[in-house]
Amino acid sequence: MIGRLRGTLIEKQPPELLIEVSGVGYEVQMPMSCFYELPEVGQEAIIYTHFVVREDAQLLYGFNTVAERALFREVIKANGVGPKLGLGILSGMTASQFVSCVEHEDISTLVKLPGVGKKTAERLVVEMKDRLKGWGAGDLFTPATDAAPIDNGVSKEDAALEEAISALLALGYKPQMASKVVSQVAQPEMSSETLIKEALRAMV
Repeated sequence: MIGRLRGTLIEKQPPELLIEVSGVGYEVQMPMSCFYELPEVGQEAIIYTHFVVREDAQLLYGFNTVAERALFREVIKANGVGPKLGLGILSGMTASQFVSCVEHEDISTLVKLPGVGKKTAERLVVEMKDRLKGWGAGDLFTPATDAAPIDNGVSKEDAALEEAISALLALGYKPQMASKVVSQVAQPEMSSETLIKEALRAMV
């Protein structure tokens, strides 16, 4: 079990990052709510991980705190919710919003998340209502200031738009929806992370 990584951030391509630890590069997927708080490329990061082994892949999911990882583990315990869907859920809303939806049985908001249909939303409410008591004291995911986009020779605005759409696709949103919402929220000089944040907010 790989539970924690401490190393240098080599790449950030939402929702995935590459972190080098003692010469080994680990690919880690993170909810966007955690991704916002990462330091810039080249800086040291500490990531708490959840390791998933499947027949066809070994996957690492990363979080900034033990509490964030604990909530993710609770979410994927729900029947029919795997790590990829858990990643989408915790990218589409903050921890406090998710807990509030479960506590108030707000099915209509949960079904707006990628991959969450009415039956899945109902299962989340039924199975998690008791388990999430006590989680609502504060918001586990408080996005930090966005890092400046990296200049790679491409127009910064075009690169930010492409990266934001790519991240939404990776989280399970349909291409047409991702492009439409990103275009709607885009403003001059927006970083990709701000675009993703605003797009996710617009869809909930």
